[in-house]
Amino acid sequence: MLYIIIFAVVGIVAASLGYVLRRYIAEKKIEDAEAKVRYIMEQAKKDIENSRKDAELERKDLLYRMRQDFEQQTKERRFDLGNLEKRLSQKEENIDRRLDLLEKKEKEIEQRHDNIKKQEDAVKAKDVQLLSLIAEEKERLQKIASLSIDEARKILLARISEELNNEKALLIKRQEEELKSSADKKAREILSLAVQKCSVEHTVESTVSVVNLPNDEMKGRVIGREGRNIRAFEMATGVDVIIDDTPEAVTLSCFDPVRREVARLSLEKLIGDGRIHPGRIEELVEKTRQDMEEKIREEGERAVFDAGVEGLHPELVKLLGRLKYRTSFGQNALQHSKEVSFLLGAMASELKLDFKLARRIGLLHDLGKSVDHQVEGTHAKIGAELARKFNETAEVIHAIEAHHEETALNSFYAVLTVAADAISAARPGARRETLETYIKRLDNLESIAGLFKGVDKAFAIQAGREIRVVVQPEKISDSDAVNLAREIRKKIEEGMEYPGQIKVTVIRETRAIEYAK
Repeated sequence: MLYIIIFAVVGIVAASLGYVLRRYIAEKKIEDAEAKVRYIMEQAKKDIENSRKDAELERKDLLYRMRQDFEQQTKERRFDLGNLEKRLSQKEENIDRRLDLLEKKEKEIEQRHDNIKKQEDAVKAKDVQLLSLIAEEKERLQKIASLSIDEARKILLARISEELNNEKALLIKRQEEELKSSADKKAREILSLAVQKCSVEHTVESTVSVVNLPNDEMKGRVIGREGRNIRAFEMATGVDVIIDDTPEAVTLSCFDPVRREVARLSLEKLIGDGRIHPGRIEELVEKTRQDMEEKIREEGERAVFDAGVEGLHPELVKLLGRLKYRTSFGQNALQHSKEVSFLLGAMASELKLDFKLARRIGLLHDLGKSVDHQVEGTHAKIGAELARKFNETAEVIHAIEAHHEETALNSFYAVLTVAADAISAARPGARRETLETYIKRLDNLESIAGLFKGVDKAFAIQAGREIRVVVQPEKISDSDAVNLAREIRKKIEEGMEYPGQIKVTVIRETRAIEYAK
């Protein structure tokens, strides 16, 4: 019985312990489950927070990229709009220029139309006179001789033609004499005063420069190993270096005088320095080029100061300085421009015109020669465009454009510029030519005169400033000689280029020779 009670007690205790143990285990599992749930929820919260942050970063990144794309597109659009505005402004400028040209052409056409109308009226008046003369001559011939109408017409036309030629020659000669008698005296006074007031020196340039060497060994150093020095020098300067048998000398050849001067100064510096290699060559050439730009500016400023011209654009001053290294028939272009400025100012003073404006025109008249090897067109047209670009006045632009009579002379200043330019170019010693060019010009002059019928011989004299034409007297009458001189003058002006002016003299002589035996 006792054992039963013990077993029962043990069983109850064991059951109680088992219940307690099972409850503890259950509670433990519940706590673990709750902890796990809390961990899972915290992880979920963290994941949600991370996802939210990633989404926010992606949103900001997308917004940044969209902003960058928008700014880039805006910048490109602004750039395109800027280019479009530039093109539109250029087109507007071109349209304005074309409109100006059209207006000028319309004015010229109207003037030509008026001149043609006047000429037609004059021709009609002459036709009426001719018809009356023909009728009178026809009646006279029919009364005097028994000639047919065709024979009478031929005789009448030959007589009228001869009379018209004589009248035309006499009229031309009379008008020339009247103009000369009234204008020669005043012109001589003005030109003589202008020439007396102007006295400047002219330097003669050529297309080559010679650099002296201390010894012939320096030639080898200039050439360099396998010619690398001379190749580097030619590439840096743009000139041809000629090394021949001439002792202690190197020749530089280039049509551009500024480049040639830069090369000459650079080579002299290299020889004096002694260090001649490609790197040193490039360095010295670049430095010399910069020095030359400064020198060109100083030459332009000196010319402007000497001429007494004020308010010139700095770019025009630089272009004037480049004329220091430009020649025409051996005459220095800058000195020529200064001389024309002095001459033009003197003539303007005598005629009571604007002295300062005349000086300005004379100094700028050959401005186009500073860039005529870089820009297409004649130097007069180029110079006018440059003056227009830098806001010079209409009088200055027209005088520059017309100083070689490529356009009509519409002002006193343009006429005076032509005269001053011719005086400066034609005075003795101002220009020179090579022998080959000189002989070729004389041959061309004589051959042009020989093209006309009735010319027996032609002789170019006075260094090509005069041509004397001997005609056959049986083929050329006195009145025809006047017309022939004018035709030869026109042909020379159309077919030749020459400094100054050329006098055309036609000589007609008839000799009767008999011998008394």
